[in-house]
Amino acid sequence: MLTPVTPIARPVCTLLAASLSVAVSFTALTAGEHWPQFRGPGSRGVSEEAGLPEEWSREKNVVWKAPVPGRGWSSPVVWGGRVFVTTAVSEGDEEAPKKGLYYGGERRDPPPHPHRFLVLCFDLETGKASWEAEVHRGRPESARHLKNSYASETQVSDGERVYSYFGQLGLFAHELEGKLVWSKRLPAYKTRYGWGTAASPVLHGERVYVVNDNEEASFLAAFDRRTGAEAWRAERDEKSNWATPFVWRSPNRTEIVTPGTGKVRSYDLDGKLLWELGGMSSITIPTPFEAHGLLYLGSGFVLDQRRPIFAIRPGASGDITLKDGETSSERIAWSDPKGAPYNPSFLVAGDHLYVLFDGGFLSCHEARTGKVVYGKTRLSDEPAGFTASPWACGGKVFCLSEDGDAFVVQAGPEFKVLRKNALGEMCLATPAIARKSLVVRSLSHLWRIEAR
Repeated sequence: MLTPVTPIARPVCTLLAASLSVAVSFTALTAGEHWPQFRGPGSRGVSEEAGLPEEWSREKNVVWKAPVPGRGWSSPVVWGGRVFVTTAVSEGDEEAPKKGLYYGGERRDPPPHPHRFLVLCFDLETGKASWEAEVHRGRPESARHLKNSYASETQVSDGERVYSYFGQLGLFAHELEGKLVWSKRLPAYKTRYGWGTAASPVLHGERVYVVNDNEEASFLAAFDRRTGAEAWRAERDEKSNWATPFVWRSPNRTEIVTPGTGKVRSYDLDGKLLWELGGMSSITIPTPFEAHGLLYLGSGFVLDQRRPIFAIRPGASGDITLKDGETSSERIAWSDPKGAPYNPSFLVAGDHLYVLFDGGFLSCHEARTGKVVYGKTRLSDEPAGFTASPWACGGKVFCLSEDGDAFVVQAGPEFKVLRKNALGEMCLATPAIARKSLVVRSLSHLWRIEAR
């Protein structure tokens, strides 16, 4: 059942959080004004804006802190002075979310209580809730892991609308002021061990693209961004994956790169397969991106021997899987067979590629060649888990732990932790960066942080 947009007059309360991904092409993005998708323009997690915050706490440099109802790990997106997130609010008691690795958090059956699936909008300047839209109310049709949520897919905006995807419900387009433009309901499919969904939609031109890799009927589909009509669908020989695809614009073509456990596959804008690559680990989560003319992707399930990073040159066709013992080829500039993390995506800042591992280690490579600058180095003597992807600005690399501690590391060839910024609340979501501010989603709040 769809319900009309209702303004929020009461305080929004209880839980909140964020993560995952999207890929977008925009013709004109003013630097620092918008953060329209997971990891921002180009899915890279890099901001060139000056004066961004490098130090904060629960009180220091906090412009506002807004409570958010329910639970969701979608990352905040920012456009036009508005902050958007999704969430799912249970009408009954919920188990506490899980930190660390996934062991012990499986729940094979959906929860018994109805949930309200919401799109929320906040004012970036004040933190006040502007509007909420309930897109569905009912008992979830599929299970999810305690570390996951029913609102883990990050939205994407083109400046006219914000597009929200709930993996077990479908795709919804709202005007920035909150009016529902269209909705496209999609079936709920079983996922591996009932872990749930997470891959975000991507936007390019007149189409919104959705990947849903599951245990029953995996697919990549394209939808008209103005009407929601399905333009085409490509069936995928894949089981469950959680990686957001990437729209890769190289000098000679634009393609949709879809990571997968079986194979990474790239399609043209009409759904025709261009190339494929085998050799990923058994669970695929990180989001691809482009830097220095190369496509960076990989996967690193912690229990696998195979945890590769690949740097791929544009123009590939056919099967470009490396042969045993190879680390490069005509189309693969370099690879590291054991260099990838499990949950966080990679980061290229300047000439270096940084890898944040779930167990609290950071490594650094030369981005163009793959040469190791420094190997896995622990961020802190205290154990901590990391799910959010790192980001970079002002010559610093930021790594946000599940405990809400952001470790600030100097960029460049020398590893040095400069400080730790503590929010004291669980964080799985990757922050947004816009208008000289950092927007962080924690378990129960949105935070706007600004250097003062």
